[in-house]
Amino acid sequence: MRLVIQRVRSGSAAVAGVVVGQIGGGLVVLIGITHGDTPATADLLANKLVNLRIFNDAAGKMNRSALNVAAEVLVISQFTLYADARKGRRPSFVDAAPPTLAASLYQAFAAAVAASGLRVATGQFQTEMLVEIWNDGPVTIVLDSADFAGKD
Repeated sequence: MRLVIQRVRSGSAAVAGVVVGQIGGGLVVLIGITHGDTPATADLLANKLVNLRIFNDAAGKMNRSALNVAAEVLVISQFTLYADARKGRRPSFVDAAPPTLAASLYQAFAAAVAASGLRVATGQFQTEMLVEIWNDGPVTIVLDSADFAGKD
C-alpha cells in the first residue's frame, strides 16, 4: 500500500461536476493498493497516518498529529501510484491490485482512519474525479507499506 499524504487547508473530489467528498483543514490521502496488501496493511498505515506529526505546534514545529489537531481526512483511491514507467513510454499498472481487492482495502483503510475519531470523506472508487487540493506548507509525505515490512 502506498500513500501520498498532503497537509491541506481544504480538499475535495468531484465526479461529473458533483462534489462527492470534501474536507476543510487536514489531510488529503492518495492511496494505491498492491497485490500483497491485507486489512492488516490498511490498519498499519491508517495508524501511522493519524499519528504522523506533520502539523505545526505553537512554536511552528511539526510536533502535532492529525489526532492532536482533529484534522479532517479525504481519502482518494489512485491506482496510478503503482505505475511502472521504467520501460517504454506507456506506464504499466501490473503492480496495482485488481479492483475487487483494492475496493475492499480502500474501504478498510478509510474505516480504520475513521475509527480513530477523525472525520473522513472519500472520493468515488474506480471513477474519474477532479480532485482539488489546497496544499498547506506545502507538506507532502509518502508512506509505503514495503518500508515497514518486518518492523514493529
